[in-house]
Amino acid sequence: MALGIIAGRGALPLKVALKCKEEGKDFFVVALKGAADISSYQGMPSLEVRLGEFGKILKAFKKAHVKEIVIIGGVQRPSFKELLPDLRGLKFFAKVGTSFTGDNDLLSLAVQELELEGFKVVGIHTLLPELMTPKGVLTKTSPSKEQAAFFEKGIHLAKEIGRLDIGQAVVLQKDLVLGVEGIEGTDALISRTAGLKRKEIAPVLFKVCKPNQEKRVDLPASGLKTLENLYQNGFAGLVLEAGATLMADKEEMIAFANKHKLFIVGF
Repeated sequence: MALGIIAGRGALPLKVALKCKEEGKDFFVVALKGAADISSYQGMPSLEVRLGEFGKILKAFKKAHVKEIVIIGGVQRPSFKELLPDLRGLKFFAKVGTSFTGDNDLLSLAVQELELEGFKVVGIHTLLPELMTPKGVLTKTSPSKEQAAFFEKGIHLAKEIGRLDIGQAVVLQKDLVLGVEGIEGTDALISRTAGLKRKEIAPVLFKVCKPNQEKRVDLPASGLKTLENLYQNGFAGLVLEAGATLMADKEEMIAFANKHKLFIVGF
């Protein structure tokens, strides 16, 4: 029995592939064009496809004797024209029509379709549980009492925009909301809000799992790049929802934060 990996952006899909390789487990990677870098999987059983090539994905997985599938990594949803779906993809989109209201609904419908084809969709947290954000202060630097006083507000606001399927992150400077994440993603949110911050106290980034999230796919993740962006833009630290968000480079993130006096908190 092989594991199918549908790979988007970031380091997490490669981490899963490398773990399979290390443990001698059969696997097959489908690298989504425009998101995953197929060269990262050189020497591994892999195939690059467009997001709309549903039939090609199914055929590759069945040929590789895949029984379980994990979907990992960011994908910016393209327009229908950019999807260029194959016949199986057209069948899927004709079936779902406009019944979904956002990315989370679309992912849930994709999971259902894969399971109708006989696959079992699993979450990355079942394969790499060590990547989940633990609870507590994870760094040598702790948030000040003034900063910590607004953590509940930050988490609450991030949950509310998630409930509306808008995004997964917000930036607060004390009780002032500098920005919420939209289609642009977390890194762009950091850059955008950096120009809005005031001098008295550094802002904080909050990132959570959407309340109605399909937790087997698209769990929010932060990595070393997030920390580098926070440092370069004068932020104080990062607050992640404990047990519901991923730290793609946990050791490197904590080391970088300690070096540059940032805090990381699982809340």
